[in-house]
Amino acid sequence: MGRVTERRRVLRIREGGASSRPDTLVGEEPLEIRLNGKPLAITMRTPGDDFALAAGFLVSEGVLSRAGDVANIVYCAGATQDGSNTYNVVDVRLAPGVPLPDITLERNVYTTSSCGLCGKASLDAVRTTAPWPIADTPPVRVTPELLAALPDQLRAAQQVFDRTGGLHAAGLFSPEGELLDLREDVGRHNAVDKLIGRALRNGQLPLSRTILLVSGRASFELAQKAVMAGIPLLAAVSAPSSLAVDLATETGLTLVGFLRGGSMNVYAGEQRIDLRAGATAGVGT
Repeated sequence: MGRVTERRRVLRIREGGASSRPDTLVGEEPLEIRLNGKPLAITMRTPGDDFALAAGFLVSEGVLSRAGDVANIVYCAGATQDGSNTYNVVDVRLAPGVPLPDITLERNVYTTSSCGLCGKASLDAVRTTAPWPIADTPPVRVTPELLAALPDQLRAAQQVFDRTGGLHAAGLFSPEGELLDLREDVGRHNAVDKLIGRALRNGQLPLSRTILLVSGRASFELAQKAVMAGIPLLAAVSAPSSLAVDLATETGLTLVGFLRGGSMNVYAGEQRIDLRAGATAGVGT
């Protein structure tokens, strides 16, 4: 199976001196996702949690919404001409009665980064196909202090990042700030898909009492994945995109960006931020 990390020799130059030494790099290999035996998508990912990645991707596509929608997930043997198994091709078999989406080169997939859709068409598609509305009852309420503590928890739990410095992370937290799950991947979208896929396979969707924290920016695709999983609050250490803010506003998602130290920007869904006495005033970047 593909490795999470690999070793390569590098020429290291420090303060005018040069030396040759091995360096640890994050692994990156293609994963082909098939649906009932037909090719659906290819993503570059860090090997590991491939079944969760495939399941989470299909949640984001609106194909899956519960564990019972999946009959099984397997690696495809004989994926190469010589018949060997590369562990880079995964086939998801749907349970009887689960609708199979149209799989063609012209398929109108609404939210993947390669779909070519944007703007209002994408917003409408997510709003009409999300299996659950964001319905955290009673509403999730968190303080700025709790949110400010999450990035350090996420960073402390990133085992592979410590060895490579080259991975994105996505963490799922409880409203009390407990780290529930963390996934790392060379692609930020893949890290989120792995989290959501693990939740689907464990029968935990919708994730209506959780906080999703991502180590980079909050793109439309990441906001969409949160909405499709029923997550009420998405926080990012970097900036959101304008379309991510539009989606959050339309769907009721709380979107926090520039979560660094004690500062943050709340772009949508501020009703979930508890500005009680003692909270820092004038939150900003």
